[in-house]
Amino acid sequence: MNTSTTERQRHRPAVLLLVAALVSAAFAWSLPRATADAGPAPATALHDAHGHDAGPRTPAQAALHDQMRKLWEDHVTWTRLAIVTFADGSAGFPASAGRLLSNQIDLGNAIKPYFGEAAGAHLTGLLHDHITIAVQILQAARAGNGTAFAAARDRWYANADAIADFLSGANPRFWSQQALRADMRTHLDQTLAEADAELHGSYAASVADYDVVHTHILVMADLLTDGIVARFPSRFH
Repeated sequence: MNTSTTERQRHRPAVLLLVAALVSAAFAWSLPRATADAGPAPATALHDAHGHDAGPRTPAQAALHDQMRKLWEDHVTWTRLAIVTFADGSAGFPASAGRLLSNQIDLGNAIKPYFGEAAGAHLTGLLHDHITIAVQILQAARAGNGTAFAAARDRWYANADAIADFLSGANPRFWSQQALRADMRTHLDQTLAEADAELHGSYAASVADYDVVHTHILVMADLLTDGIVARFPSRFH
């Protein structure tokens, strides 16, 4: 076994924990549950609260649809680059992770026009805490400190629930608390599969796993758009 392989194996548990925490922030927006192999909703389709086709999008709806897809595609793109650069020990990892972190600010800002400045700032704060806790998990894993690791892990799961609960509370009719919490687990599992394949050098599998993540995130972005449109219909004529 060469030095590079040994080094990658030594860091593998910590890397997976870092990736899990980085990407779990993305679940904050996930709406009613979507399967991993579901295709993205058509760009011109709007759906009601029950998932039924409610007709073509207006220009305002299309603009929100495109914005949400851009934000979530940014998220999975920079998450993948963070996975790849961290796994390879690339000097590009800090820049990729930094861009991923700035995406969390963008996601908080995206809800401000609908739920207010305070709500957007609160979401950004929750997402920032999620990343801060991720660093604590990583540090504890590398140090072999089981007590610190368990405590950070518990805070991490509590924070994830807090994000889901906050969003559900903001729009309970269209963003189910149960679905938000469950969908977070689905997205986390998908991204961890992608990271695990990359860390083991199964690059074709890692690419395929990313395609699954990408499809799922587009479904969630579209559901997010539909939930906002349904909550504020007068703003999207």
